[in-house]
Amino acid sequence: QIQLAESGGGLVRSGGSLTLSCAASGNIVNVRPMSWYRQAPGKEYELVADITTSGRTNYSDAVKGRFTISRDNAKRTVYLEMNSLKPEDTAIYYCNIVFPSSTYWGKGIQVTVSS
Repeated sequence: QIQLAESGGGLVRSGGSLTLSCAASGNIVNVRPMSWYRQAPGKEYELVADITTSGRTNYSDAVKGRFTISRDNAKRTVYLEMNSLKPEDTAIYYCNIVFPSSTYWGKGIQVTVSS
């Protein structure tokens, strides 16, 4: 059973910073691609950033230049450093880990940015 646990969310003022963490546990033999998604109230899920097994990264246009995704393979953890936060970044943030036959998701963590 694969489990993902997100942490680090909360309330921050516009222009502030937060760093989210997502720790994977369970039967994970090899390093896998991981991603961060978010869902704002009334909106669809949106890919925020992803990172390959080799560390190659990809960002949505909405967060490019402000957010940084990274990973610590020894700790089976992926991070999302969020800077210059805006009220429109308010959402529930989810991490996932991708296997050939399935994708596992965390329960999500709330990030609220006040204006």
